[in-house]
Amino acid sequence: MQYIDVIIDNKSIYTDTRYTYSAPDEVTVGSRLTVPFAGRKKSVDAYCVGTGVTPNFDLSKVKEITEHDTARSINAEMIETAMWMRKRYGVKYIDAIKMFGIEGKREKKAGDTAPDEPTAAPYELTKEQADAASRICEAIDSGKSKAFLIKGVTNSGKTEVYMKATEEALKLGKTAIILLPEIALASQVADRFRARFGSSMVATLHSRLKKSERLSEWLRIRRGEAKIVIGARTSVFAPLDNIGVIVIDEEHESTYKSDHNPKYDTVDIAYKRASLTGACLVLGSATPSVVSYYRAKTGTYELIEMKNRIGGSEMPRLEITDMRKEIRSGNQSVLSRNLASGIDRTLARKEQVILFLNRRGYSTQILCPDCGYRMTCPDCGITLTYHKKENAAMCHYCGRKFPVPLNCPDCGSKFIKYVGAGTEKVEEEARAIWPKAGIARFDIDTASSNADSGKVIEDFQAGKTDILVGTQLLAKGLDFKNVGLVGIINADVSLNIPDYRSPEKTYQLITQVAGRAGRTGGESRVIIQTYEPDSDIIREAAEGDYEEFYESELVHRSIMNYPPYSDIISVVFNSESEKTSTSYAEAFRNRLLALKDAPEGASILRVRQEETRTDGKARAGFVIKAPQGSRAGYVAEYMAYRDKLIEQKAPVFIEIDVNPYGTV
Repeated sequence: MQYIDVIIDNKSIYTDTRYTYSAPDEVTVGSRLTVPFAGRKKSVDAYCVGTGVTPNFDLSKVKEITEHDTARSINAEMIETAMWMRKRYGVKYIDAIKMFGIEGKREKKAGDTAPDEPTAAPYELTKEQADAASRICEAIDSGKSKAFLIKGVTNSGKTEVYMKATEEALKLGKTAIILLPEIALASQVADRFRARFGSSMVATLHSRLKKSERLSEWLRIRRGEAKIVIGARTSVFAPLDNIGVIVIDEEHESTYKSDHNPKYDTVDIAYKRASLTGACLVLGSATPSVVSYYRAKTGTYELIEMKNRIGGSEMPRLEITDMRKEIRSGNQSVLSRNLASGIDRTLARKEQVILFLNRRGYSTQILCPDCGYRMTCPDCGITLTYHKKENAAMCHYCGRKFPVPLNCPDCGSKFIKYVGAGTEKVEEEARAIWPKAGIARFDIDTASSNADSGKVIEDFQAGKTDILVGTQLLAKGLDFKNVGLVGIINADVSLNIPDYRSPEKTYQLITQVAGRAGRTGGESRVIIQTYEPDSDIIREAAEGDYEEFYESELVHRSIMNYPPYSDIISVVFNSESEKTSTSYAEAFRNRLLALKDAPEGASILRVRQEETRTDGKARAGFVIKAPQGSRAGYVAEYMAYRDKLIEQKAPVFIEIDVNPYGTV
């Protein structure tokens, strides 16, 4: 027998600590257990986080574990990563550990399976692909952790490099994790890996799987039956042993940052797991995040550049269309005359068109022109979007729907106005202008399930759809072969969001969606519609000048002390009243301002009230700009203050988010 420390599987903040039990010697770090707890009649689940413990209290009070579930246990590396997450993000022990675990009682019933033998042979690599693969495979062979950033233009063949790296890992008896920014894209890539390596070697983990399916896949991975795991961000927690390579494709995407508890950055988790297992981390993007490119420039990552498309295809020609001139000349359509004529010519050549607008719904605002009333969500304070098909006003934050008023709720005016355009309106206009064309829409409203999204993509790839209208889902690595024209309806949408990343996001979206065009050779065009044609960001994107964009953006961030020169930490207090949340936020801010060893260059912004959300809580918070290297100290201060509030049973809940999206 031995003494061990465990973390109880309990949501309460009051049990977020280690508990000591006695256990058989075969229990190791990562073992999933059931233990008696707090006088409960039924044992509770727990995970072992430490063995060989020497209790410093009366041994007669130590209870023995009830059960050891070897099938659902995880390993020591996963526990160590979870403990690191607690320090880095200030999350609860169990919230971090359960990212590696699994729920559910019954596996999916075994049925007919696809042929297990590989059906696709490796492609002959280009020189750029071969050079990239060689450098990565050499690092995998060394068994020493190393991180690469592949900056490769769209359609440069990065996926084939990922496959070669995976193949090398498998040869050495190791495993692989392949991450994609969206489930639909992960499913597409998983099919390619199954064709190359066989169905039984590949497992997928994502939120759209049923509980029984997810449990079945998790157990296949844990038993070592599946060696390759492909999925969206949560697949970074795949319970694999002996990891050889972790790939994060389209690493710049915001979907890799979790915005709900536990709040984490997928790139951070992957880097940590790779360092603990001696694995190779590979990040890939045509438009790397500013932070990742900075890390490559300063030596944290090794930079690999792939500047040419495969198959002899050329990059499309990008053009800027000034929508101010369109309006002055009397064109009220969301489509410029240049774009409309371009669509005519593209359809005549039997090629396909993508129309991109990063706003779903029909109209983005519902207004009263007489009194200025704007319809907002009563719970979230977010401007409601009009969805014509459902004849409803929808909140894109909480998902609630509201009836559209016939008269202004404030002044009674009958002249309710719908302002702005979303993908639903673009689709309607396209159908009116090209009634004989096959037209489809690809956004969250039409791609709410794997089946829906798969059908839209398959129809477009098969040539059944002539014009595809969509949001940023279209910009995330999907491979279309016959696109002759891409129209970016309003390039200014992301440029004007209140986030320091808005220039970066704009550059990435334009470049990524433009990259869907011209993949099989021949002339292709991208028409960028904008009300700000003189914007440096839009010009740099149109010219494909990433280096100029990066250098100018780096100067701005250095002046403003934004990442990569700092970490942004959002601190939020939740309570029943504005007065309570504000007073506690002010108290914690003053505590941080009074720190004697505060890092030089740190800044703590003023406390602000936040919009009340669907839970009815009042929120107040502030933002910390923590210089490089000081993040851990601020997270430690947060945890100490949180523990103090718990001890006092304060009527407030505190949480933080490190480098959130949309805060500053």
